[in-house]
Amino acid sequence: MEKLSCAQAKQIDLVDYLASLGHLPHKISREDYWYLSPFRDEKTPSFKVNRKLNVWFDFGEGKGGNLIDFGTRYLNCTVNELLVKMQGHQPSQTFPFHPPSQAGEKKDTSTGKILILDDRRLAAIPLLQYLQKRCIPVEIAEQFCREVDFLLYEKKYTAIGFKNDSGGFELRNQFFKGSSSPKDITFFNHGQQKNLAVFEGFFNYLSFHSIRKNHFELTNFLVLNSTSFFEKSREKMEAHQGINLFLDKDPTGKKLTQLALQWDKAKYIDRSDLYQNQKDLNEWLVHKNHQPKQSHGIRRHF
Repeated sequence: MEKLSCAQAKQIDLVDYLASLGHLPHKISREDYWYLSPFRDEKTPSFKVNRKLNVWFDFGEGKGGNLIDFGTRYLNCTVNELLVKMQGHQPSQTFPFHPPSQAGEKKDTSTGKILILDDRRLAAIPLLQYLQKRCIPVEIAEQFCREVDFLLYEKKYTAIGFKNDSGGFELRNQFFKGSSSPKDITFFNHGQQKNLAVFEGFFNYLSFHSIRKNHFELTNFLVLNSTSFFEKSREKMEAHQGINLFLDKDPTGKKLTQLALQWDKAKYIDRSDLYQNQKDLNEWLVHKNHQPKQSHGIRRHF
């Protein structure tokens, strides 16, 4: 087998290469694929790949380049060492060759759609470790989540799956955050017309139950799965007497909370003061994990 050349390596699709390393896009906007940076821990994606140009840029560091630049940095090796490492793979199976597109040429992104293959009880060690990292007890997660196999970019992955009301899944693992179609809310109706608790994402919902164990029947629950469903869910929310908002303390979450208070200040209650020093309820739980007495605050107030 001939040695892989730099020119050949630069033609390997960066999106495929990142996927082979376990890094999947957080969001896709036309030719731009956004990732949580492979070089550090972060919660907001700042690492972008332009798939048409086949280049990357890390906005957190102000650095970028081609696949060679990424590979030598990521693997901490020389160019020759990188080419040897990549030569050990069959390009047609692991790194499909995609010559950089000409200006204006569009890439087929059909393989970028998530296809659910199977779901089962949570068991994979990496997923259980991820739950532990997020301070979610397995017995809580098992009540609401599944272990899901899915196909993305013609490769199989496994993640924690949280099902919505239309049958789609919110998918999370240590390296990936995404969802399958159709996208929708998840509503837990316990026959309560009095109270409703509203969360943006399912990890905040799981965090609530990790704090308030065995109190599921006290209220109905709405997990938005996307803030775009907030206004669409107004009628469902206002069917309850009291609507407790556990939204993120970021600009979007604050904006939606203020909007709800404008709708009806008597019905909507902002509960984000319970985790005022953190971005969301899960961050609060992780931060306070070694201070169990601190969790009594939410038990007292709700």
